[in-house]
Amino acid sequence: MPQSATAPPHAMTRRTAGQDPLTVAHRGYSAVAPENTLAAVEAGVRAGAEYVEIDARTTADGVPVLMHDSTVDRTTNGSGVVAELDAAYVTGLDAGSWFSPAFAAQRVPTLAQALDVLAESGSGVLLEVKGPQPRAGSRAIVSAVLEHDLADRVLVQSFDERVLRDARELAPELPIGVLRSTMDADPVAAARAFGAVAYNPSAATLRPGAVGELTAAGVSVMPYTVDEPEHWQALADLGVDAIITNRAGEHADWRADRLTRASGVAASPSGAGAR
Repeated sequence: MPQSATAPPHAMTRRTAGQDPLTVAHRGYSAVAPENTLAAVEAGVRAGAEYVEIDARTTADGVPVLMHDSTVDRTTNGSGVVAELDAAYVTGLDAGSWFSPAFAAQRVPTLAQALDVLAESGSGVLLEVKGPQPRAGSRAIVSAVLEHDLADRVLVQSFDERVLRDARELAPELPIGVLRSTMDADPVAAARAFGAVAYNPSAATLRPGAVGELTAAGVSVMPYTVDEPEHWQALADLGVDAIITNRAGEHADWRADRLTRASGVAASPSGAGAR
């Protein structure tokens, strides 16, 4: 079975000695369900992910919804820029048929709906706030987290530095993660500039030496998006704390199998990867 997601979120950003990198379900368990839907969020929880990663944007009328792209075109039956559309339109869209007819009933969820599900789970939330985001939008997203009493269960991350600054000012109690498509020359300084507890780079740009530097500075390293076991192994050897993956169930199974083999007990089949 996958390892249980029960650690408190601040601790969850750091793996313990001898533990493999924690599982972060990218856009939910997006290998088995349409990304950023409640079905994907629920599947990530069932897979045993310590974190379920979701993307939040705000609509024209200021409602935070789950959507990766700036437009709804790729993952729904609608069209248009999220920031220019009303929430009633966005949340009424079919967000599942593009993935499989079996998910035709899935609609674009509000952030509040996703947090309702996650609040009842043992998983933490890796909440990516998509930019550009006006301060009012960041306030609405942060408010949703606080209204769900999830300040100790949510790690807010973004590529947009304004979003990070706004989140820090609006809710200093929320832990921050710095997202990077390429690594900074001094990633420790970049993390400290935002008071971040995590530095989350593209795995393709991860410099091995930087992992040790960040770890020594008390900053977690959570690279994205990695779906192959041989790459999981390489990242585990580097000492990263968590791996953001589309294949959350398979990653959780991989960890459980390694733990079982390390303990000298014959592995038993797990169904997490098939969910």
